[in-house]
Amino acid sequence: MKRSRINRIMAEADEMIRRHGFALPPFAYWTPEAFRARRDEARHLIDARCGWDITDYGAGDFDRMGLVLFTLRNGLLADLRSGGGMCYAEKLLISRRDQLSPMHRHVLKAEDIINRGGATLVVELYGSDDRGRFAEDRGGTVWCDGIRRDYGPGEKLRLAPGESVTLRPGDWHAFWAEGGDVLIGEVSTVNDDETDNVFREPIGRFARIEEDEPPAHLLVSDYRAWLG
Repeated sequence: MKRSRINRIMAEADEMIRRHGFALPPFAYWTPEAFRARRDEARHLIDARCGWDITDYGAGDFDRMGLVLFTLRNGLLADLRSGGGMCYAEKLLISRRDQLSPMHRHVLKAEDIINRGGATLVVELYGSDDRGRFAEDRGGTVWCDGIRRDYGPGEKLRLAPGESVTLRPGDWHAFWAEGGDVLIGEVSTVNDDETDNVFREPIGRFARIEEDEPPAHLLVSDYRAWLG
């Protein structure tokens, strides 16, 4: 993805988030230089990879397959493994109309996926086999707004604004927006996008970036190079 496109997507995402009555924290608007100047006091944000994440999953076609994410808060895997401390995470996501987030599961993370506003969010579900692999002939169980729901293989949940689904490790899922763009909330256990996403197809989690202009704001995938 070109950096210029990423910068435009960030601005559009911020506008949509505000339109739905949400406000991002101050660090969402730090310039790269400001983030670098404050990196010591912002060490938790860096280590927990809070902030912007815009991906085309390495496929080079953001409009067809992609996602905008902003991690608002996140604990560390060390807390999760010790069973204490900050064991939770929260994100906002934007799925554009008919834009696919491809089939995947998580190893550790349980998550609530919430339609915060906009159009309909479609979540396609499959179960796992006994080794955690994608099973096209298996379903499973999720909770929709706290109500148990058994699903068959390939079943599609359609979540209207305000509705949610709780997914646990082993629930294979893909999702997209139907009829318009959707603002999504995610509340989960600690999130580690570098190790905890298992995709059905061999794709990348982060975009490859062509630096055609300076970044307006850093992506979490920029932190290592820019902030150390």
